[in-house]
Amino acid sequence: MANLDTKIKLYLEANSKTENELLNDNVVLQDNSDGKGVFIASWNVSGLVQPTDEQLNALESEANTIEANNKVISNRKAEYPTIEELVVALYDTEDKAAIDAKRAEIKLKYPKPGA
Repeated sequence: MANLDTKIKLYLEANSKTENELLNDNVVLQDNSDGKGVFIASWNVSGLVQPTDEQLNALESEANTIEANNKVISNRKAEYPTIEELVVALYDTEDKAAIDAKRAEIKLKYPKPGA
């Protein structure tokens, strides 16, 4: 299940608003730790009504894809060669081949969903 903030970002984008609306406290999310999960506590987006649960639920699939891709990117970043390793590889053909092989291995290890 996708996070509420991801679905809200998609809703904002679909309505020509930016993610800044979410970051600037125009949208306040809250979790009362009562088992009901995160909800919209406050909505102050100029010119845009608060989305209904149905509108947000319609964005579930797209939000799941975005979150899965973000996880893949995060995993890859954690294992990709460092900038220092890349700079050294620019000057050493053997290192460059090793770097290319490592990147290919990481991409196979963490494929993008649907790829």
